[in-house]
Amino acid sequence: MAKDEGGVVEIKWVITPFRGDDFEAAWRPSAEAVLRYGATAWALLRSKEDHLQFAQLAVFESKLDFERYWQSDEISEARTRINGLYSVPVLPAWHSVSGSGQLVPEEVS
Repeated sequence: MAKDEGGVVEIKWVITPFRGDDFEAAWRPSAEAVLRYGATAWALLRSKEDHLQFAQLAVFESKLDFERYWQSDEISEARTRINGLYSVPVLPAWHSVSGSGQLVPEEVS
């Protein structure tokens, strides 16, 4: 992947105490919405050790597609609706993919 191309974007969310469940329910549809903006994969991760720490991941072929998602009216309004559930700033961080893999279970006949 070229340096100015896409990659994996990570958004770390630090949630206000006692608001983790509310954030998870409210933000999950917006995290999944990346697929409508060109992402090929997404995940919303919640720490098992600190339930107020979330990481949102998405794979994009183009950084411009992510910008279309993040700056869209839909997602801007969603961030406004959850205002107060998380700490600011929320800063997306880009990562290039140096390697990846996945085990695929064999089908049982």
